[in-house]
Amino acid sequence: MTEHVDVLIIGAGLSGIGAAHHIHSAFPRRTYAILEAREAIGGTWDLFRYPGVRSDSDMHTLGYRFRPWTQAKSIADGPSILSYIKETAADAGIDRHIRFGHKVVEASWSTKDSKWTVRAEHDGKPVELTASFLYSCAGYYHYDAGHTPDFPGIERFGGTVVHPQHWPEDLDYKDKKVVVIGSGATAVTLVPAMAPDAAHVTMLQRSPTYIATLPGEDAVANGLRRVLGDRAAYMISRWKNVILHTAVYQISRRRPKIVKAALRKMTARQLPEGYDIDTHFKPRYQPWDQRLCLVPDGDLFRAIRRGQASVVTDHVKEFTETGIRLESGATLDADIVVTATGLRLLAFGGMRIVVDGTEVHLPDTMAYKGMMLSGIPNFVFTIGYTNASWTLKADLVAEYTVRLMRHMDEHGYVQCAPANDDPSVTTQPLLDFQAGYVLRSMHEFPKAGSRAPWQLGMSYAHDVVKLRYGNVDDGVMRFSHGRKLKSVNEVVTSARSA
Repeated sequence: MTEHVDVLIIGAGLSGIGAAHHIHSAFPRRTYAILEAREAIGGTWDLFRYPGVRSDSDMHTLGYRFRPWTQAKSIADGPSILSYIKETAADAGIDRHIRFGHKVVEASWSTKDSKWTVRAEHDGKPVELTASFLYSCAGYYHYDAGHTPDFPGIERFGGTVVHPQHWPEDLDYKDKKVVVIGSGATAVTLVPAMAPDAAHVTMLQRSPTYIATLPGEDAVANGLRRVLGDRAAYMISRWKNVILHTAVYQISRRRPKIVKAALRKMTARQLPEGYDIDTHFKPRYQPWDQRLCLVPDGDLFRAIRRGQASVVTDHVKEFTETGIRLESGATLDADIVVTATGLRLLAFGGMRIVVDGTEVHLPDTMAYKGMMLSGIPNFVFTIGYTNASWTLKADLVAEYTVRLMRHMDEHGYVQCAPANDDPSVTTQPLLDFQAGYVLRSMHEFPKAGSRAPWQLGMSYAHDVVKLRYGNVDDGVMRFSHGRKLKSVNEVVTSARSA
């Protein structure tokens, strides 16, 4: 007999554990399970093991709303974040509901039966469960492989090539010459982490990235905690940081020259006198066209000042036996090359979605409030902010899901699905973000719409109003007591005509 649960959550990372906490707290008598493809809790924070791995957001906003972050460090390292997730799961008994090694391959909805049939693979064998509600917390990273360009001659290189997503536990870089290819968050984390032990670390970038320095510890948050206690201090610090980050983002978009000047001044103050900032730290794009990189306590700049690290801005022409030849003609000798060249995206963990026998083509769907899909019943997903902490949005999605399920209980509904039947709503990319990993993959994802509620909002304050307090029955969400909802084909036709 196929096992049935009320809510089936996919993914036991930061989002999945948080979703389970909200569901269990609101509906203690409802059954739920979490299917996790890997053999461990933590998702991204268990997968990435490269030196120095850390958050690029403060933990007062990356942490759960319901569980205060109590450590002194605000910009936390990966192992500390992983421990926080594991402790959250253990304290609430969530870990007992996780099925490890279960990779979901297909989710099929039946309107007639008002349930999902989810097929997974476990130890090479098929496993099937049914659920009334499906909640995807698989994120959008491709866990099997990162992005590595086709570098000419890489097979000739006599050293070691490593992608940060698959860091070897036994990699010895002590007294080795290391080249890190990339300029994003992973690269600016790796370089100062490896620099004290390596002979020298070179960050090789095609073009510069905006980098801001923040204190590793939040003095205000730590002071408030001593006076007010963990919970009150956490909530004040959380909103303080939300307001601060929102202000920086808004100024960046509206007055980019002000932010560029401030970042340049900050950078110049931390680099040796006469350093070529225009070549290595003057990006060609505007602030927040791509995510702003954070370096706690200026560790990257400190490594450069000490001569342990350097930045080279150039293009790879080819690999040689002993390193990399650049387009400029210069060469970089290397024992180890780290390809911090980006990630790959994968929608909903790559699972196939079927509604009433018809496979859903994701680009034909439209995202409702950035958390549900047009014409897909009883299905919720989590995608966090690109301009703020992921968990801020994940918590709000979970809160809204609880409100939605309560509304259905109160009115005896068993099905819900947003319907895009307004032909004047035009389609847009789901993420309006210029990072390479986004641009490479957005054509495979659902679309956003030209106006609410079909937009993936990037303002936490606005989403608090809409998701925590806005009407659930808003005229776009369709509910049913079991009778047939508007079919996915009808909704897709409406989306295409737009």
